[in-house]
Amino acid sequence: MEYFIDAVAVLLGVVGFLGCILPVLPGPPCSLAGMFLLYLWGSPCARDDISVKLLLVMTGVTVAVTVLDYIVPGYFTRITGGSGSASRGATAGMLLGIVFFPPWGMIVGAFVGALLCEMFFERKEFRQSFRAAVGSFLGFIAGTGLKMIASGVMMYYIVIGLIP
Repeated sequence: MEYFIDAVAVLLGVVGFLGCILPVLPGPPCSLAGMFLLYLWGSPCARDDISVKLLLVMTGVTVAVTVLDYIVPGYFTRITGGSGSASRGATAGMLLGIVFFPPWGMIVGAFVGALLCEMFFERKEFRQSFRAAVGSFLGFIAGTGLKMIASGVMMYYIVIGLIP
């Protein structure tokens, strides 16, 4: 049973890392679930590497990164002169891009979605729309990067927890 729990913890870590890129999966929360699973029911050597303090810190990081993932893209869009339409367009473009042209479609779709929504719904010139699209794109990259760092650290502790 111990090996099964260890395998599920690793699987949750991998799903968590993939969830940083795929918007359908909750990235850092899955990785955190893998850490908790390993600590509570996994191999005894996991408790040497994963402590309650580490679990509490990573819970705080997971909450912060998840909240920031919703705030950062809009913030970057706004500081580059974009509107709410650009933020919504970036999200819609990202979802359409990942469905039709994975994985690059997600990145290109976020940019194109913000650009088109800013041009057509807000009736801004190309130059202003392009700036907003760049801001939306940078916000998306920053949010994804934060999630990947958090999930990568949690995956590290999951793997280290399995080594006797």
